Amino acid sequence: MSQLKKHFPILRGVFGAAKGTVKAVDEVSFTIRKGETLGLVGESGCGKTTVGRCIVRAYPITGGQMLYQTRDNEFIDLAAVPEKELAPFRRDIRLIFQDPYSSLNPRMTIFELVSEVLRVNKLCSRDEMQSRVEDLLKRVGLRPEYMQRYPHAFSGGERQRIGIARALITNPRLVVCDEAVSALDVSIRAQTLNLLESLQADFDLTYLFISHDLSVIRYICDRIVVMYVGKVVEVANALDLYMTPRHPYTEALLSSVPIADPVGRETRRRIYLQGEVADPSHPPTGCYFHPRCKYAQDRCKTETPDLRRLNGHHSVACHFAEKLELKGVIYD
Repeated sequence: MSQLKKHFPILRGVFGAAKGTVKAVDEVSFTIRKGETLGLVGESGCGKTTVGRCIVRAYPITGGQMLYQTRDNEFIDLAAVPEKELAPFRRDIRLIFQDPYSSLNPRMTIFELVSEVLRVNKLCSRDEMQSRVEDLLKRVGLRPEYMQRYPHAFSGGERQRIGIARALITNPRLVVCDEAVSALDVSIRAQTLNLLESLQADFDLTYLFISHDLSVIRYICDRIVVMYVGKVVEVANALDLYMTPRHPYTEALLSSVPIADPVGRETRRRIYLQGEVADPSHPPTGCYFHPRCKYAQDRCKTETPDLRRLNGHHSVACHFAEKLELKGVIYD
């Protein structure tokens, strides 16, 4: 995607007149490579979920491009595709929701939930539909005889597996995982992450994995995009970003990652950012992060840094990235 924007109007008064806009996503650019898992991280409210929902076109796009390479190797700008022509792309690009409880209709059976997209789009016959649902439930670790049960009969981890099956029923190419494990118990998260990795290999999937949990992101992602107040501030391979962050905001995020080693905890310096997250309806001038950055200089207050490549696949939006010596996280 290139220069993607999603602005929400602020409506006030009896007639709902627009009094301003919230720049939830502001000129975001990055690439998702075929077969990889790209992590999208940042604080709550930074716009990462909005990016995911723009990709699946749950939201209309304010500006920018989303170039998608089809199965015929043609490039289509998803941001410009009319709503009535989106059905084929929505079969290829699917979404796994965060909450396994509210995302499943309690009045529908598991068979109805998983097969609904097949029925609505008339993609196969009833018999074939039943066969596909049975096979997919087995692949996600559920028994086919559970098809006629309702969501209340399942645990949170099982419900999320149902959500995964629903996302994969159309044989998609890209799956947006929006905080897919954050609502699960810690003991269930590793199982779900292992399942997602296994399904990625079996179905040749590409993932956009949205999360605020940096430990989860490190475990499953190949590359990572860091967002702050609607903008991308750093993009790098997972190992490079964790060991050698180049943006002060990334350094602060990494300092909050829990370390199991007691000795490591004692020798590590936690970074506490001063002030509040910038208001996306009235962002500061220059670099959005400068009011909270201890490295900020006068240039940061007036000039917005471009996202530029430093070396290899490491890109950063900071005027002084080459001069800063930032600390990362070293894992065994």
